[in-house]
Amino acid sequence: MYQIQIDKTNAIVDFILDGYIRVDEMQKFVAELKLATASLSGRDIKIKADVRTFKPASPEAAEMIRQVQEFGLRSGVKRVAELVESQIVALQLNRVARESGTDKVLRRFWEDSAARQWLIHGEAAEQDSSP
Repeated sequence: MYQIQIDKTNAIVDFILDGYIRVDEMQKFVAELKLATASLSGRDIKIKADVRTFKPASPEAAEMIRQVQEFGLRSGVKRVAELVESQIVALQLNRVARESGTDKVLRRFWEDSAARQWLIHGEAAEQDSSP
């Protein structure tokens, strides 16, 4: 299962991937994610990916994730915040991000609020919260 929301004010595409995603469902998700990203065209787009309950993806699904990440970078994605709990999923997503080039704009977070702050405020959010 998946959910996609768009925060037009802050140019954030916020999505959740939950459980095992079949290839046909991943194709539908990728198409909707591309539309959501394209709807913010011309802006510095941010992505918040909540994959805390996502199960490891099939090679076909991982390839679709890589392709949509490349699309995002071409479309103006400047920051990607991932919420990940599973080490296996993190390793798989690390590989996909390296292959797509997304690793250069990606940060991992444990908390939704910290991820959102970084997406909106960037490095300034980190400096404000340092001791």
